[in-house]
Amino acid sequence: MAVDADRTVEPGAWQDPRRPLWPLALLVPTLPFVGFALWRTGGGAWAWWFTPIVVFGLIPVLDLLRGDDRQNPPEEAVPRLSADGYYRWLTYLYLPAQYAALVLCCSVWTRDGLSMAGAAGLVATVGVVNGIAINTAHELGHKRERVERWLSKVALAPTGYGHFYVEHNRGHHVRVATREDPASSRLGESFWAFWPRTVFGSLRSAWRLETSRFRVRGRSPWTHRNDVLNAWAMTLVLYAALTVTFGPGVLPFLALQAVVGFSLLEVVNYLEHYGLARQRTVAGRYEKVDPRHSWNSDRTVTNVFLFQLQRHSDHHANPLRRYQTLRSFDAAPRLPAGYATMVVVALVPPLWRRVMDHRVLAHYDGDRTRANVHRRS
Repeated sequence: MAVDADRTVEPGAWQDPRRPLWPLALLVPTLPFVGFALWRTGGGAWAWWFTPIVVFGLIPVLDLLRGDDRQNPPEEAVPRLSADGYYRWLTYLYLPAQYAALVLCCSVWTRDGLSMAGAAGLVATVGVVNGIAINTAHELGHKRERVERWLSKVALAPTGYGHFYVEHNRGHHVRVATREDPASSRLGESFWAFWPRTVFGSLRSAWRLETSRFRVRGRSPWTHRNDVLNAWAMTLVLYAALTVTFGPGVLPFLALQAVVGFSLLEVVNYLEHYGLARQRTVAGRYEKVDPRHSWNSDRTVTNVFLFQLQRHSDHHANPLRRYQTLRSFDAAPRLPAGYATMVVVALVPPLWRRVMDHRVLAHYDGDRTRANVHRRS
């Protein structure tokens, strides 16, 4: 799909203008340590709400102030940009910070003196860190390098969502923007109706995809080579180690933060393809995925924090393309704000529909039959 030329700069000695900003992607897993410091110095229960406040309060404000960045790297610069290890190491470094934050918060949970408000904030804090880690896992899991695929499962372990590694790559990317995809939301479908459909549907799909991979070869799926089972095994080992270290009282905390974490992923899934549909060709097959089938945003700050996940159309068209090289397309429908803002809007169905339903219809020139419509709406 062609890219608008006036947003593609000349190669020459081109340098990534966002390069100094990319380390901000590592800020989120460090926020629990700031919350801990505030708590220890008398900040009270509110200190454990510091991370959610920054992510869903401060970042939307910064997005609004900074605005959009629609500049695309020149294609001649993409091979050099893709090979630059600087970008790869930023994704790697998220993981040790993520795990350190998890250990710290497990320690706090098992101490005495944490109020109900503080406990809720602690769950929300770790859930946000591990939920955003699923985005890091998403970036790593699409790559051919074995170490990156393995690290993807490591990032997924705290939320127990290791099956995402299978379902996203081999399920969602094949069925995106169709009724067969549990991770594509429908026009008129609230997030709260979408949640059980995507959580349980994605789980079933991942298991079917992975077990069928072995059965077509005449092999049993009950093996350590099964990518669903070995990913879940990482979660079991992690939770067992944390239970031995901190006691069984940590298990409710691990379960609660996992639900918050994978729910954050699913609300992002909800807004990425809301109401968008691939049409059937004359042969009865779905048309090829293109920029029209994903909602995009070029809000600069959220794109930095999420490794440019908001340039979602290019990601679906080119899953192996590294985050620093993703492009903005004019043909892609655009969200009115960045993901950090739209996640909050999605949690309030009347507000979401007021903001988004007319945009879906406008995308299809008012023809509701071309959209992916929720049958109950």
